[in-house]
Amino acid sequence: MSEALTKGIRVATQSFYVPEQSKPADRHFFFAYRIRISNEGDEPAQLINRHWIITDRLGRAEEVRGEGVVGKQPRLEPGEHFEYTSACPLATPTGTMRGTYSMLRDDGTEFEARIPDFDLIAKVILN
Repeated sequence: MSEALTKGIRVATQSFYVPEQSKPADRHFFFAYRIRISNEGDEPAQLINRHWIITDRLGRAEEVRGEGVVGKQPRLEPGEHFEYTSACPLATPTGTMRGTYSMLRDDGTEFEARIPDFDLIAKVILN
């Protein structure tokens, strides 16, 4: 598990290889990841946008940007958290993910909460 704390927002990550949805012979490796976003600060904050950088073992990077996460833009009061699970495919058995969440305070100020680097590692048994 990886964690990062930015302006009172803690982002914790955990990844999982999903063999049932992977086809190593076809260079298709499927990973799920769980994210927990906790407001450890003194002010509410709402997650507005996400920016991911997904890099495979060969150094090929894909950037993903969009509104919210899993169709939501959670607003977190101090002491609250939000968890979700999502997934991504890779063409290599290992890679990394990292990024930021654009957060909005009630007073209109925005900041980027860091999503820490975390590894995607396929546990593949080759015959």
